[in-house]
Amino acid sequence: MTSQQHSIDDLLYQLEQELRRLTLWSLVKPSPEKLMSTAPFCVDTLRFEQWLQYIFLPQMYQLIKNLQPLPTQIALCPMAEEAFVGLSDKAADLINIIGDIDELLSGQRQQQKFLRHE
Repeated sequence: MTSQQHSIDDLLYQLEQELRRLTLWSLVKPSPEKLMSTAPFCVDTLRFEQWLQYIFLPQMYQLIKNLQPLPTQIALCPMAEEAFVGLSDKAADLINIIGDIDELLSGQRQQQKFLRHE
């Protein structure tokens, strides 16, 4: 496992834990039809957190497990900021984790809200 894959694996775990902490983790899997949407982020059939849980996380874990190249053009943060606007600042950690994933994979951070000041 490369250092990038190890770092992404850690961030994916943090993402899962934060979704659970915010009670956004679903216990009921969407129907296969909903998971097969071809719309970006399955926006026509799933909530964004469902897409993260049932599409993004499993695909990323599979790439890491099989030591396959990770995506390099990714920008989840703008969608996350829009999807979680109703959570207000409760979503700060979640959005920062997603921003970290974007930055590690693509080298860019398109995050506008809840930026950490380091």
